[in-house]
Amino acid sequence: MLNSKEGPLLSSLKESVINFETDRLVELCKEYLENGFDANKAVFEGLIPGMLEVGRLYEEQVYFIPEMLMCAETLYTGLEIFQPHMTSQIQNAKGNILIGVVEGDVHDIGKNLVKMMFEISGYNVTDLGRDVPTSVFVNTALNENYDLICMSSMMSTTMYEMKGIIKELKEKKPALKVMIGGSPVSKLHAIRWRADGYATDAQKALAIVQQLLNTVKFIHEDTRK
Repeated sequence: MLNSKEGPLLSSLKESVINFETDRLVELCKEYLENGFDANKAVFEGLIPGMLEVGRLYEEQVYFIPEMLMCAETLYTGLEIFQPHMTSQIQNAKGNILIGVVEGDVHDIGKNLVKMMFEISGYNVTDLGRDVPTSVFVNTALNENYDLICMSSMMSTTMYEMKGIIKELKEKKPALKVMIGGSPVSKLHAIRWRADGYATDAQKALAIVQQLLNTVKFIHEDTRK
């Protein structure tokens, strides 16, 4: 149950991200921490819902790239304040994940949100960044020990890069799990391209990754018996 003061603060954190009110957000973050409230909750129930709403506004063309960038700046300011106070399970990591935005696409706000949620939840994450050449994605995935490859694209003109990457990975390393996402990507694309998972936002991505890697863990344990 939320403290009578905590609930309004979480709502205010969310609204500050949506309205890109960085100075106000800084004050709210300080007030939140001074009250001894949970920093993890501030991020997952305040900042991230705010950025998810920003994503919705962008998709509906209420917000455009300049607004998105200002909202992201406000979000990152809040994350910087809260991260030293957040509990993490990194030392007991549950799996190794490779993540990046495909070649030709420089939109990485969604990817950064997903990465952050993975790390806080105890996964080791290697971030290739944005505009990642297909050869870099494939060679890194094949030559290093990853349990899951995550790719994103925010552009319909670049999302088809995922198809070729998945095809090559499945041919050379069939057991490797692949998840895709991004505003132009649909569940149908994931099925057609033989991706193992698909998510529409950061919260759904975390739930699907947990399912996928739990399956991998079960298979590995079963083969050892």
